[in-house]
Amino acid sequence: MMYNQILKDILMEYERKRDEAIYQQRLKKEKVYRKVPRIREIDEQIWKAGLSMSKAVIENPEGYKEDLLKVKKRIEELRMEKAYLLTENNIPLDYLDIKYQCDKCEDTGYLPSGQKCNCLKQAIINETYKMSNIENVLKKENFDTFNINIFPDEPFEGESMTPRENMKYISNICVDYVNNFNEKNEENLLFYGSTGVGKTFMCNCIAKALLDMNKIVIYQTAFKILEIIEKRRFGRGDNRFEDYEYDLLFHADLLIIDDLGTELSNAFTNAEIFNIVNTRLIDGTKTIISTNLTPDEISNIYTDRVFSRILEKFIPLKFFGPDLRYYRWEAK
Repeated sequence: MMYNQILKDILMEYERKRDEAIYQQRLKKEKVYRKVPRIREIDEQIWKAGLSMSKAVIENPEGYKEDLLKVKKRIEELRMEKAYLLTENNIPLDYLDIKYQCDKCEDTGYLPSGQKCNCLKQAIINETYKMSNIENVLKKENFDTFNINIFPDEPFEGESMTPRENMKYISNICVDYVNNFNEKNEENLLFYGSTGVGKTFMCNCIAKALLDMNKIVIYQTAFKILEIIEKRRFGRGDNRFEDYEYDLLFHADLLIIDDLGTELSNAFTNAEIFNIVNTRLIDGTKTIISTNLTPDEISNIYTDRVFSRILEKFIPLKFFGPDLRYYRWEAK
């Protein structure tokens, strides 16, 4: 099954990373041992002391506590001597530690509780992104490649700001949104405006920035989200993978719902959209909605409670200007 194969491939990569980390530690140990031979002796004595602790418990089950205290004291003395030698030789105290890429799970993918580590969750998401080619899109569309000068600086159809001034305003809010993402500020964003005015590009900017911060980001169209829900509800396909996709709609650090309004709207779809958005609002997880619909059009298509939730808890940002889809986005 697709999920099992993705997970298997990722865990094999985790194993490779652990092996590499241990190998690098071994190289550093040999380097230190050559420079300070006494440290090798100390490490061997600490290892032997650890064995003697186990032996004491087995051979003297009634009086082993006194023996353990002696061994622990000896180990502490050896560690202090080792720390002194490292410092004396300008070697960082943590130089001989194994340098895992993720300290939380020590590159196993799983926490001590048995739950998936965030790094494993994101690795699975990244693999699905690679399959959908979004990874390449994020390399091209991000804050580093964002060019404000692509937006005209002339008045536009009665708006109080020019498209360029408006995008400066929006981009500043989006940068602050990323910088303050860890704050419990209940900030969510609603991007609305016609096609080709920068909504998807700005979604990509935020997604890339948060992915680089190791946040779990799910970026899906409203149509795709409903497809995931329908497969979950009606049991078609690889259920295990679909359960995981479905759960992430609720639990990802950020859910970006793109193209709201392109999906078929009925009582079922409206209820599902409301359920996802409302649950995330209650849980304090953040959401961005991007749509070509105006607020009035949203209110006409969706139920009042969906509309009121969106306006109440989302910062509405209007995108306007000429259709830029035929322009080439380039960094300054």
